[in-house]
Amino acid sequence: MDETAREVLVKEEKTGLGSIKIADEVVKIIAGLAATEVQGVVGMSSGVVGGIAEMLGRKNMSKGVKVEVGEKEAAVDMFVVVEYGTRIPDVAARIQENVKKAIETMTGLIVVEVNVNVQGVAFAHEGKDEDHRVK
Repeated sequence: MDETAREVLVKEEKTGLGSIKIADEVVKIIAGLAATEVQGVVGMSSGVVGGIAEMLGRKNMSKGVKVEVGEKEAAVDMFVVVEYGTRIPDVAARIQENVKKAIETMTGLIVVEVNVNVQGVAFAHEGKDEDHRVK
């Protein structure tokens, strides 16, 4: 199997009826969705660009997620932006639990680690009424 095929194919399982293939992108999306379900997570970050964390919305859930997948195990790196005022270690622990559970339940892979990288803090916009000063 060449390197490009390896990137697309994460897990292939032979059954009595044929094979089941799970793509790398699918595992990334599962992890991204599971992370954003956690209270205190504002969004995913694609990493630091020019010293500023670039935050991504729900459009592309695989961004901000890196996965390494073997035949039966997976390791995940998450890059997130958290809400100001939340206790970051608690949010990170809930992300780890939620991502591990989601991937293992949906794919059958054993998640050996989930590394959470907090790339930024989003502040709640105070004074939302000020946005509509003229009515």
